[in-house]
Amino acid sequence: MNYIQQAYKGLNHWWRYLVTILLVILGWQLVGAIPLLLVAITHSKDMTEFAAAAQENFMNLGIDSNLFLVLMILMFVFGLIFLFIGIKSIHKRKVKTLITSRKNIDWKRVFFAFGLWFSIGVIMLVVSYYGNTETLVWNFKPLPFLVLVLISFLFLPLQTSFEELLFRGYLMQGLGILAKNRWIPLFITSVAFGLLHGMNPEVDKLGYTVMVFYIGTGFLLGILTLMDEGTELALGFHAANNIVAAVFVTQNWTVFQTEALYIDNAEPTMGYETYIPVFILYPIVLFIFSKKYHWTDWSGKLFGKVEKPKETTNFFKEESFLEV
Repeated sequence: MNYIQQAYKGLNHWWRYLVTILLVILGWQLVGAIPLLLVAITHSKDMTEFAAAAQENFMNLGIDSNLFLVLMILMFVFGLIFLFIGIKSIHKRKVKTLITSRKNIDWKRVFFAFGLWFSIGVIMLVVSYYGNTETLVWNFKPLPFLVLVLISFLFLPLQTSFEELLFRGYLMQGLGILAKNRWIPLFITSVAFGLLHGMNPEVDKLGYTVMVFYIGTGFLLGILTLMDEGTELALGFHAANNIVAAVFVTQNWTVFQTEALYIDNAEPTMGYETYIPVFILYPIVLFIFSKKYHWTDWSGKLFGKVEKPKETTNFFKEESFLEV
């Protein structure tokens, strides 16, 4: 069974998807936000200040940036936990089927993708530094930076895993067995992933043309998942991307405002660096993965049909996506 067909190992009533999505939103946006809200209240002089910060940025209340990062990640952790609950309790299938079509999760794939994109990210930052030394300010603070590194490597992968398993996992599989093909879930999840990031402050500063980067990244991650029949490469790539963004350079108008090595004081502008990853680096990354993992049948894996397997290993009665 291929990756999208893993959904057939569980129960697929339409209402199960609705309940699970509502459950994920509950964990992610409500339960997960409670710790952040409690800390924000303790840092507020009164409810007027709290309400003003809620509309802008709770960091304006003077919350430590490392603590704020942990609290933000906690929201995604709860979303991930509630997604797993939905898969196990509502869809009655194993969490592994959300991650891969292989017998076991291939951690070598995760680490290879992480190492590849982490290395490319560092090289890009070095090149950017030597071409833009006048706006970069050295910000190294030993203890806060060490804490940031620990948080980034231990907890940021949980945030990125939630996004990957929600978009490239749960939604990709659900839409795939509904549409009976691969290109519709690839298109919808990639655009939806980009639109989700439309809430980031970068969009407000740079304009909606920056969505080319977010949606383009969504397509890359979707293609990795479909071609490799699992999310391992996407999980490693996404984790590396966010860790590099958090640890090395920060700006006061981006979603990651951390105790990074450098602060970039440049005015927010749309430059070539926004388009280079999507139109140059992403194709190179796809080429490297395709050669390493011997990908073939690109047309079939990206645009082919999704058929219900004749036999599954699920103990529960098989039901169609639209069956009541």
